[in-house]
Amino acid sequence: MSQDKKDKKPGIGTRIVKWFRGLISELKKVTWPSRSQIMNNTWVVLVVMGVCAVAIWGFDYVAGTIVRTLINVVG
Repeated sequence: MSQDKKDKKPGIGTRIVKWFRGLISELKKVTWPSRSQIMNNTWVVLVVMGVCAVAIWGFDYVAGTIVRTLINVVG
């Protein structure tokens, strides 16, 4: 009978409370960025995203031009 008590899992409420305590404990360890770091990182992301968008647009434009030219030559 003592074996049954050891094998029994804790209730759902106990597990949820334990999970939230662990979550809060881990969030206290986080080093949060400052507002200036967030703004700087945001600008970096926007610039990189813009550069990637222009590069993809350029490749698409060139590929489209090549396909149209091939269609006009062959067709």
